Amino acid sequence: MIDRHLNHVPRLGRHPSRFRLAGTPVITVMLGCFLTAVPVIAQSPVMPPFGLLLLLSWRLLRPELWRTWIGLPLGLFDDMMSGQPIGSAMFLWTVALIGIDAIEHRMVWRSYRQDWLIAALAIIFCIAGGLFFANITGGGNVRFLLVAPQMVWTILLFPFVVRQCARIDRWRVMA
Repeated sequence: MIDRHLNHVPRLGRHPSRFRLAGTPVITVMLGCFLTAVPVIAQSPVMPPFGLLLLLSWRLLRPELWRTWIGLPLGLFDDMMSGQPIGSAMFLWTVALIGIDAIEHRMVWRSYRQDWLIAALAIIFCIAGGLFFANITGGGNVRFLLVAPQMVWTILLFPFVVRQCARIDRWRVMA
């Protein structure tokens, strides 16, 4: 007799659905973009851009998962959720993904530290670029030192987010 409590164990030969395989990373990035709408009272930007962190985590964890153009629709969604000028995250995320592709084509092997360095450069580029777009579109005269703690906090949070993406990825590919 088969134990009824073993229903959660995947069967051999079963495959996850296409929506589960393709939709899970997109939904997690969109949920990360939703976190910018959480009301946090602070005098300077301290909340890390979770959408960007999840995008970079998925891209560095699973390079074959997305094409470079995925930065456009996800960046548009992030622009709408965060209140940045429309097109800023679209441009910055796409350029960051193009840069990651260029680095990836030059490197044969990557280690965890190299992924962290690549993500740190992309985070600094995207946050500084968002600051630039906010300044030129009338967002005030914000100094770079004001967003530096947000950059540091985001870079230090990256390994934790990658680990959570790996955990979600294990669930995603299981049948």
